[in-house]
Amino acid sequence: MQGAPASSRQVRELAVRVGGCRRTCRQDRAFLYDSWMADEFLRAAIEEANAGLREGGIPIGSVLVHRGRIIGRGHNRRVQKGSAILHAEMDALENAGRRRASVYRESILYTTLSPCAMCSGASLLYQIPRIVIGENRTFLGEEDLLRSRAVKLDVVQDETCIALMRDFIAAHPELWSEDIGG
Repeated sequence: MQGAPASSRQVRELAVRVGGCRRTCRQDRAFLYDSWMADEFLRAAIEEANAGLREGGIPIGSVLVHRGRIIGRGHNRRVQKGSAILHAEMDALENAGRRRASVYRESILYTTLSPCAMCSGASLLYQIPRIVIGENRTFLGEEDLLRSRAVKLDVVQDETCIALMRDFIAAHPELWSEDIGG
């Protein structure tokens, strides 16, 4: 289903889920398709976060999407790899491999948590124009910096993302502090 356009039936179903749009589905198709894809890609980032947690790491996940297709996915692997820099966004960029600059400029980064200074810097370096953030309640990263550089941020406040980090931080405050440079 990844990257597949929404069928008319899916668009109608999404209209009901999104809040009972009063306009015709045809008028709202672009919005609904975008919402449907955002949900799919945020779910993929959450799957990555859960993979990190299962491996004994910090539950933050990310995917890089180009033209409706995941080209890189990753999760925080600092603990698992003994790495200083393998945050989820960095892992997703690394796993996307070497790409033309134009690919990054046409991509969207999905992440379960507000990006830290390092991950925000990498997003700016590669000129990624949009970042979908699962939540910023447990940690507020460099969102002001990203906005000041014209990066479009969509903060979802997804309950799963919030619960993952809230529970992890409560259970492992020292590890969280180490990861975020506290």
